[in-house]
Amino acid sequence: MRNPPLSLYIHIPWCVQKCPYCDFNSHGLKSALPEKEYVAHLLDDLAEDAKLIGDRTVETIFIGGGTPSLFSAQAMADILHGVKQRVNLSDSAEITMEANPGTVEAGKFAGFYQAGVNRISVGIQSFQPKHLSVLGRIHNKSQAENAVKQAHSAGLPTFNLDLMHGLPEQSVENAMSDLQQGIALNPYHLSWYQLTIEPNTPFYSRPPELPDDDILWDIQEKGHALLEAAGYHQYEISGYSKPGHQCQHNLNYWRFGDYLGIGCGAHGKVTDAQNGTINRLVKVKHPRGYMEISRPYLDTKTLVQEDDLPFEFFMNRFRLVEPCPISDFSDFTGIALSTEVKKALVDANQQGLLSISDNHWQVTAKGRRYLNSLLSCFV
Repeated sequence: MRNPPLSLYIHIPWCVQKCPYCDFNSHGLKSALPEKEYVAHLLDDLAEDAKLIGDRTVETIFIGGGTPSLFSAQAMADILHGVKQRVNLSDSAEITMEANPGTVEAGKFAGFYQAGVNRISVGIQSFQPKHLSVLGRIHNKSQAENAVKQAHSAGLPTFNLDLMHGLPEQSVENAMSDLQQGIALNPYHLSWYQLTIEPNTPFYSRPPELPDDDILWDIQEKGHALLEAAGYHQYEISGYSKPGHQCQHNLNYWRFGDYLGIGCGAHGKVTDAQNGTINRLVKVKHPRGYMEISRPYLDTKTLVQEDDLPFEFFMNRFRLVEPCPISDFSDFTGIALSTEVKKALVDANQQGLLSISDNHWQVTAKGRRYLNSLLSCFV
């Protein structure tokens, strides 16, 4: 067993208003943003987590939410300066921050870039007024386009646009229009993912009418062809990028890498190769509880059981288009391939969901289309 590459996730929980499809730990802002107080707690949280990783190097950072772009550039600078004081951060680290177009005034991206952020992920979701309204987004098409212009002019070496498909009452033509408008803005990376209805969301209790399976498949098939023709290559189920602009942070997730998670409700995964263990950590969920001085930031720490490791590994690794080195399984889980797992791999291969060579496994096009069927082989 060996320790995989290490990333850091930083959670900013506040947003202007909660979107009805969102099941992330986010909270509508009802009073002044406790920026300085929260930054101090983030860094104290990191100082505790740093004890778990020794001198390991953090390769990537992702600042997500909520809406991190509600914070000031100075707050981002303070966070990143504090990170460098507490852990070894790679000199070439990819540092991504999520942004909502409705919270980005002129010049703000340039300020974030100067603070140390070198990759922005702009949450557009749609350019259509009716869909933006249904999704509860606070921006309009003009603000979305302006945010992308800012990302270009700020000098950022790379940035991403988030777009959704499979929206309520969406047609194939409407979905392609969103995608064409996104491509026309010339981002380096496009995250293009299907709306799913998650428990504990308003959409779950009052489900909107979504396109049927035939329309969803047509959207995915035509959208994939459109993206590939525009020079965006799929490297993950919902990730498309121009050459050299894959999201390194997400790649580490899907390659079964490690990550610290700081901030309220943040999740982490930490391998201890010396002891042969993998633990999952979850921080206190609510901002008030998280910033309560008298209690620890860590809510739960759970040892990943050996029986669960194969499914956890494949659930992550098989999201990727790239081949998976067979050696990664034992290197990053610390266990050998059991008879049951070998049989599941053969079954997946016989169903045409997975190709197998002497040194690699690779999900086929059919396997990507029927990913749930592929993963069910390992349950």
